Amino acid sequence: MPENKGWKSPYLLLTVTMLLWGSAFSSSKSVVAQMPHTVAALLRFGGGAIALLAAVALFGRPAAPAVARGGGRAAPASARGGGRAALAGLLGVFAYNGFFFWGLSLAPSLDAGILIPVLSPVLTSAFLLVTGRDRPSGARLSGLALGLAGAVVFFFGAGGSAHGGATRLTGDLLYLLSAVCWAAYTLIGPRVLAGVDPLRATTYATCAGAVLLGALAAPDLGETHWSELPTGLWLNVVFLAIGPAAVANLLYYRGVGAVGPASASLMMFMVPVINTVCAMLFLGESFGGLQALGALVLLSGAVLAVTRGRGPARPRAGTAPTAEKKPSEL
Repeated sequence: MPENKGWKSPYLLLTVTMLLWGSAFSSSKSVVAQMPHTVAALLRFGGGAIALLAAVALFGRPAAPAVARGGGRAAPASARGGGRAALAGLLGVFAYNGFFFWGLSLAPSLDAGILIPVLSPVLTSAFLLVTGRDRPSGARLSGLALGLAGAVVFFFGAGGSAHGGATRLTGDLLYLLSAVCWAAYTLIGPRVLAGVDPLRATTYATCAGAVLLGALAAPDLGETHWSELPTGLWLNVVFLAIGPAAVANLLYYRGVGAVGPASASLMMFMVPVINTVCAMLFLGESFGGLQALGALVLLSGAVLAVTRGRGPARPRAGTAPTAEKKPSEL
């Protein structure tokens, strides 16, 4: 995608993406408030799977045919890639969103929008350093230490009597499990989904995860009072399925293709800010002072760990940056 200005600017596309992802936390919370969390997860990602299938039909590139050695027939590349993406969807869609929507039934969406997008890169960086897959640096180690310290302060504040309690702390721990699933998906994604178009990979993973979320929600479907659900809720479900799941992914892949994954990953830190504004304005949620301090320390540490104290490098002229994967679950 060329570096265009105006509405085709890649940074504008990425900004719209972050707005959609940032607003998804509070929107999902409002859905969970009116139905079982398992059913809410199914509606969002079942609808998201349909929207992504439509996006593949309209914008997806045809898969290249596989060539077998020795003249024999090989399994189509799309079939092999689809199988790997479906397996990745067990972790990146089903497990991640199972914990996420469960947490939404117990804790404010405000906490989710801080813990999940900010802790995930911290956990990913920590794993790469521990396993020797990345070289340590003073800035990165300092960022990880700050991030982990901020997380401890945040969880401690969640259990306070004024703004939290045991229920909020339990929900935040479920958000932590979601962040672990997200980080694990990020680590296995490049290897498991190698050679698969990102849009198709996200679609396959979402479809597989939606099927499992449907099995999880089956016992609660009969307990949902469908006739009593307001029109506003259905409009919210449609927004979550089409906006954060389908449109945001299309814009993200186009934006990353133009500015590179480093710059795009930095823009991900807009998500906690957008979510905080939405949660406070539309849901009336709030932080305690200790949680706010922990969130600031956690965010500062995550930025330092990801950037290593440097700005993102610009792609060289004439070279296409490598797009990074991003699952559709915020």
